[in-house]
Amino acid sequence: MKKLLIAALLFTTPLQAGQDDAFVEFKVLKPEVAIKLAVAAMNHCRDGGYMVGVAVVDRFGVTQAFVRDRFAGPHVEETAKRKAWTSVSFRTDTHSFSDLTQAGEEAFGIRFISKALPLGGGVPVESDGSIVGGIGVSGAPGGDIDDACARAGIAAIEDELAGF
Repeated sequence: MKKLLIAALLFTTPLQAGQDDAFVEFKVLKPEVAIKLAVAAMNHCRDGGYMVGVAVVDRFGVTQAFVRDRFAGPHVEETAKRKAWTSVSFRTDTHSFSDLTQAGEEAFGIRFISKALPLGGGVPVESDGSIVGGIGVSGAPGGDIDDACARAGIAAIEDELAGF
């Protein structure tokens, strides 16, 4: 009976797409959508009275867009890009990742990776359960506010993410 059940599962379970070929298919944000995402996040922070920089990276951590509000500090470019990179690299938002990498925690060593920046404000961008990019916001007076701005940017392109 057990062998029959295993055989039935093998023959009724569809193969995953592309499992037998040499290629992997993936999705990334179009540059126009990445720019729209960055501007929407920046505007959300601006409406709250915060001058920030916003970076959008593709699923591999390569920068697609960066915007800096007129009075944002010079540090925001590096920190926004690193937050976005960290969110896609570790597949999690950097606000919750900050707690997981505190001294004494098992993942503390991640703080010694040169590009990783586990401070709030980096959020993966997902479509149909797959990461298609990441956004990083820097410059508000707290990672929780940077995070809220990043999420507002994602909400602004939600309809376009559903179309992927």
